[in-house]
Amino acid sequence: MAVTESEAQRAWARVRSNLRESAGARLFEQWLKPMELIEDGDADTIRLGLPSAFMTNWVRNHYADRLMLEFRALLPNVRGVSIETRVAAPVAVKLVAETSAPVAPAPPPSFQAALPLSVSVAAKPAAERPTLDARFIFDRFVVDAANRVAFNAARALAEPGVPRFSPLFLHSGTGQGKTHLMHAIGHAFLAQHPDATVICMSAERFMFDFVAAMRARDTHSFKQRLRGADLLLIDDLQFIAGKDATQEEFFHTVNEIMSAGKRLVISADRCPQALDGVEARIVSRMSVGLVADIKAPDLTLRRTILDRKLADLPEAKVPVEVLDLLAARIHANIRELEGALNRVVAYAQLTGDSIDMDFAVATLGDVLRGAQRRVTIDEIQKLVSQHFELKPLDLVSARRSRAVARPRQIAMYLAKRLTTRSLPEIGRKFGGRDHSTVIHAVRKIEELRDQDRDIDAAVRTLMRELEA
Repeated sequence: MAVTESEAQRAWARVRSNLRESAGARLFEQWLKPMELIEDGDADTIRLGLPSAFMTNWVRNHYADRLMLEFRALLPNVRGVSIETRVAAPVAVKLVAETSAPVAPAPPPSFQAALPLSVSVAAKPAAERPTLDARFIFDRFVVDAANRVAFNAARALAEPGVPRFSPLFLHSGTGQGKTHLMHAIGHAFLAQHPDATVICMSAERFMFDFVAAMRARDTHSFKQRLRGADLLLIDDLQFIAGKDATQEEFFHTVNEIMSAGKRLVISADRCPQALDGVEARIVSRMSVGLVADIKAPDLTLRRTILDRKLADLPEAKVPVEVLDLLAARIHANIRELEGALNRVVAYAQLTGDSIDMDFAVATLGDVLRGAQRRVTIDEIQKLVSQHFELKPLDLVSARRSRAVARPRQIAMYLAKRLTTRSLPEIGRKFGGRDHSTVIHAVRKIEELRDQDRDIDAAVRTLMRELEA
């Protein structure tokens, strides 16, 4: 049964109120308040509009699942949420598939042109369409030693033929690329098997749908749907810890998928054995296949990821030193790293300012302070001395020969980049020098990094070692 406009409006008012309370005033005002309900007659898909593509992408990345859960809690008949950019002729980007009559009307040309080629599943029944992010494909995943095993395992699972292993269990900290690989598997598998049934959901969504099915006394349909999947992708398994009824159903679903020789991919924030509150028999099933971890990205990988992300923002002019700053300071989470770049670019577009080091630091002050490892000036002086085969006392001495002065300038530059110390404080730690000397050193090294490969390589090596 379709959702009427009045029902959608009442539900949207409740959802907005919940978002305002949970997200906080600042985030709500900046990103969520501009979102409007698009009235579309009686429908089973809720359409929400935002004034810019940038805001649309941000809300889609951070709140798509939350919006779906909020609306489904109020309107069980809702089958999807569409987050769109409001333009003269809106182009919808469907996040959750619609249900439709056996023969659905053809979408308008504007929608066909915008639909990513990697999600070409229009011929499939609507209920079987997976929710896949068009950006998350294998070609856009930056591979490094930290994630190579997981990447190769993901590609192998998506290959046609009998799977070499199943399930594939991916684990890492938040924002390291697990979801990207899961969606990439879905895209690649559908490219090989367009008629396959692929289901992608979070463990939280699994629990929500299972509870809803129990309340509706229709668990048979829920079981039939999931166990009929050719590829089942479950993200963030840790969310069902301690949920006994959900774990019982999850265990039987996993058993059915594995017994049928179908593909199963599970992700979590830790390895199976470390999942507290998850039944031992589920842990045992997860360990039967291939367990692959994704380690935190090193400086080189983070810098490469920023270059890839910047390629998606052709109008943004971000200096190399700003990219280096982000890569050096934000090292635990790729999602936060990309979010920091998005924030700098968005603020520059909104204010009309050009992006430089001062603008980046002013815009990301709280992010940089929160993500920064507590590097000390003493650590910097010790490491720089070792690298250039000097004594630590040489860096604080009055010696002005180039063999000492240049390493001293590099150490001052690193102190400015990697610590929260003020310029006068840095100067005092280097033999009582004036803050203007520190400013000169920082500018000199920034200039030399563009001109001298050896200096740039030395700075990169030192930053990497200090982070470790």
